[in-house]
Amino acid sequence: MKFLERLALILFSIIMMILAITSCLIVFDIVQLKTIYKLFEELLKDDIAKRVIIGSSIVTTLLAIKSLFFPTKMKKKQEIKSGVLLENKDGRLLISKDTIENLVNSVVNSFEETVDSQTKVVLDSDNNLTVFVSLLVKDNSIIKEMSSNMQNKIKETIKRNTDLDVNQVNINIRDIDSKSSGKNSQTKIKINNVKVNQEKINQEKINQEKKQKEETTNNEQNQQIS
Repeated sequence: MKFLERLALILFSIIMMILAITSCLIVFDIVQLKTIYKLFEELLKDDIAKRVIIGSSIVTTLLAIKSLFFPTKMKKKQEIKSGVLLENKDGRLLISKDTIENLVNSVVNSFEETVDSQTKVVLDSDNNLTVFVSLLVKDNSIIKEMSSNMQNKIKETIKRNTDLDVNQVNINIRDIDSKSSGKNSQTKIKINNVKVNQEKINQEKINQEKKQKEETTNNEQNQQIS
């Protein structure tokens, strides 16, 4: 809330409190109405009191006009904090920060080098986007090349899907996961062993089929001779 709005609220609260207390005192005959009139007349006779009353009236009137005809755009600011607000002649479009972060996550997770990631999107009132990505990557990753490709792809994806320009894509490599490469190498070894074993089995089958064909051929030849 802005300073002027706070001031208007304070003055309004003070005036309403004074009116409420005065009304209660008059209703319960604690203070007579004539006494209030006399007090007000005495105040009007004093130049300083007059100036205070006039100044307070002017300030209160201006604040009331401002609040009535020039309301603050708090709602728009709240929308900007929660997302990007786009406006045109057909209406308004609010793209939430979660949507943009999900787009970034989809790009980050498409890279094989990524093991785990955390994404944060920061935006200002001018719809300027800054993306922060924290990564856990495999130890066989080429970090510089991967980071450059990821930055370009994030910018292209956000531009294509939301028509928004990204000022910066900041990538933080928080750690390297050595376990993932070990698992991958073990998996590759197992796959290779399976392939080798399969090839041996296939070769044995081929050899057996050859032997059977040779035996069949020999038998046929022996029968013909006899």
